[in-house]
Amino acid sequence: MKKILVIQTASIGDVILATPVIEKLHHFYPDAKIDLLVKKGMTGLFTSHPFIHEILAWDKSSAKYRNFFHLLRNVRSNGYDAVINLQRFAMTGILTAFSNSGMRIGFSKNPLSFFFTRKIPHEIKEGVHEIERNLRLIEDFTGAGSFRPKLYPSSGDIERAKQFKTGRYITISPASLWFTKQFPPQKWEEFIMKIDPSLKIYLLGSKADGALCEGIRMKSNPRLVVSFAGSLSFLESASLMKDAVMNFTNDSAPMHLASAVNAPVTVIYCSTVPSFGFGPLSDDSAIIETREKLNCRPCGLHGYNACPEKHFRCALTIGADQLKSRV
Repeated sequence: MKKILVIQTASIGDVILATPVIEKLHHFYPDAKIDLLVKKGMTGLFTSHPFIHEILAWDKSSAKYRNFFHLLRNVRSNGYDAVINLQRFAMTGILTAFSNSGMRIGFSKNPLSFFFTRKIPHEIKEGVHEIERNLRLIEDFTGAGSFRPKLYPSSGDIERAKQFKTGRYITISPASLWFTKQFPPQKWEEFIMKIDPSLKIYLLGSKADGALCEGIRMKSNPRLVVSFAGSLSFLESASLMKDAVMNFTNDSAPMHLASAVNAPVTVIYCSTVPSFGFGPLSDDSAIIETREKLNCRPCGLHGYNACPEKHFRCALTIGADQLKSRV
């Protein structure tokens, strides 16, 4: 194969979990041009990626459908030998089905999968990670071996983060898209107050997480805590995480960012559970969960904007000492 397109237009965590497919394709087809199609806003993850030939971006924020059909024309004209679709929704199914590629691969859950030349089940079950589900899509022509998620911070990303690596530090990424996947702010504050004061504490997140991070900083130990919410890029954050004593995250995108640079990570699971197959993959990784048996947990695959039972005990019963043991 000379030209391959990989499609994953979901959020940052899903996009990072697509990178083992890129790694494996490059391993077996080192001379192939591998393109990646993501939604606008995700391209910054791959600006210095050595194995990606071109990044295609779908702007969903405005003129979504006009942009989509422009993208479809682009895909059709590129002459891909294979299109590998990791998404399970109709729009990317259309891109795959009408790509003009002779090899159209995706999950059977995609509504357009009857147009694919190969389709496999996407099964959430104990002991199977999402990267294994993704890699099954290319198993026919690459074998059954596994590859890890990987990102490549540039020398500029590394240099920007280096200035903050002047001593021992931890990072905390306190935000999540879903309320029930987010460890409560007061719990982070309680944890910070128990940490060795010689450690620096860096809060990571997007610009939208600024108020959350600043609130945690001010209510815990503002002299030791620094918020980088909105001031570091994805890859700058990953470079900072790489050399941390420990990185603390929710079951959310920063966990996958840590995995992609093999940074030490501790993940707090509130409403979700690791058996869904989206857990950390770093060599030094640990999972923190409530010790209380809750009949309502897990309450969903992705989380909710509020606790369905209105008590949020899956998060509130996790103690700060459980986190402290990982510092």
